[in-house]
Amino acid sequence: MSVSPVKRQKMESALDQLKHHTTVVADTGDFNAIDEYKPLDATTNPSLILAAAQMPAYQKLVDDAVAYGKKLGGSEDEQIQNACDKLFVLFGAEILKRIPGRVSTEVDARLSFDKEGMIQRARRLIDLYKEAGIGKDRILIKLSSTWEGIQAGKVLEAEYGIHCNMTLLFSFAQAVACAEAGVTLISPFVGRILDWYVANGDKKTYEPSEDPGVKSVTKIYNYYKKFGYKTIVMGASFRNTGEIKALTGCDYLTISPKLLAELSKEHVKLTPTLSVKDAQACDLEKIHLDEKAFRWHHNEDQMAVEKLSDGIRKFAADAIKLETMLKERMFSAENGK
Repeated sequence: MSVSPVKRQKMESALDQLKHHTTVVADTGDFNAIDEYKPLDATTNPSLILAAAQMPAYQKLVDDAVAYGKKLGGSEDEQIQNACDKLFVLFGAEILKRIPGRVSTEVDARLSFDKEGMIQRARRLIDLYKEAGIGKDRILIKLSSTWEGIQAGKVLEAEYGIHCNMTLLFSFAQAVACAEAGVTLISPFVGRILDWYVANGDKKTYEPSEDPGVKSVTKIYNYYKKFGYKTIVMGASFRNTGEIKALTGCDYLTISPKLLAELSKEHVKLTPTLSVKDAQACDLEKIHLDEKAFRWHHNEDQMAVEKLSDGIRKFAADAIKLETMLKERMFSAENGK
């Protein structure tokens, strides 16, 4: 006997309902979580790879990366960098065995103000994926949404056909510049925006619809859809399921395993809050930002300035920790002989 649509709706979890309206992406380097929640895509960053690389289950990947770095030779620093790049790609390649879509792999945050350096590193990562038998269409290269990062993304997309995911995006100016650059996807952050307002304002709790991070992504989504930009909007960095549910209908949402688990256990009716139709009726006006205008408008947003710089520093710190871990694996054994 078939189940009526009404009853089926009651049985569906919030996660399953969300998947009807939004592409769900797993924000993790943990293969088990990916197997469990079956997302279309997955995103990684230096912090997630650092955490995964310390798990016993993934030591074979670390060993393979170390061996690769040593095989290529060069100075200690060159060997460590090659091992680090290889480790990111090894994790990405394993993730791609478990998902039908794309994986995001991040360029070193220490290159955030070096346009040419980001382009070179992105192309290197794509070459490593090619060596592993994986085409560039299954990869999104993550770049910091600095002016230099956005321009690197523009070149990578237009000249090399490399798809980019612009991360650490907090301001409307960053979103406008990314749209004008024609990048594949942006990751506007939600939870980190909320963190800033809670830390710096009198208000300590927000209803999901009033959450400043939710409002930021909603405005960006509406702007992109109203003016026909093809760039995918992927909300990121969530603190609770309320933020996620308040962005039902967004193109993509990348969600941690912890919050995916919570959504899978919730059984409340989800209604899309974002839609192309509503976006096209909004009263936003189109703007153009050259470098000077971008820097001014971004600088006017204190939260975005502080969170972008803080995010770059944190990702850079975790990249250094990862390199230190690899260095110990690569050279401590030699030194101890």
